[in-house]
Order: sequence, then structure tokens, then C-alpha cells
Amino acid sequence: MPRIKRHKIAHKRRKHLLKYAKGFKWGRKSKYRLAKDALVHAWSHAYKDRKRKKREFRRLFQIRINAACRANGLTYSQFINKLKKAQIELDRKILADLAANQPEVFKKIVEAVK
Repeated sequence: MPRIKRHKIAHKRRKHLLKYAKGFKWGRKSKYRLAKDALVHAWSHAYKDRKRKKREFRRLFQIRINAACRANGLTYSQFINKLKKAQIELDRKILADLAANQPEVFKKIVEAVK
């Protein structure tokens, strides 16, 4: 009888990888080769989209701030420029939240920089 090589280690490695493929469709959740390929793609998209998420939220914040600024008689670029000159250090996330949920507070900030 031939001896079994790498049984425990190989089995453990494959089981470990299949754990991450849980919830995938078809053979990609149960077949090692398909699961490995699916996970390589999934993890690369996950990494890429964590970076993309930051870009997309920043764009959304800029759009919201711009809309609120125009309602108060300024453009986005003018507003950001005047904020920097007035040394008011509020980030775009906070400003967008104020613009959406507390327009009276945002209006006071606009008046302060004008």
C-alpha cells in the first residue's frame, strides 16, 4: 500500500479555504479549485472597492455641500476656499451632514465665511 502524503495538511488547507467560499453559488462553494478561483476574484474586488467607496462618498459629500451652498448664494469651490481662509477645519463628511440634517447650522457657517 502506498503511503499517504500531506493528507492532514492538504485537507486542512482546503477546508480552511472552503470556509471562506460559504454562500457562493453552484460548485464554487464546495469544489476546491472553483472556490479558490472565485475567492481570488472576490478578494481583489473587495480590496478595490474599499478604495472606491472612499472616492464615492467624497463625491457624494461634495454634491450635498454644493447644493446647500448654492441655496445660500455661494458655489462649492468658493465656499471651500473661504473655509480654508477662515481657518474653519470641518471635513466634508461633517459639512454634508450639517447641510442635509441641520440647514440652519450650515447657514450660520456660510454666513461666518462670507
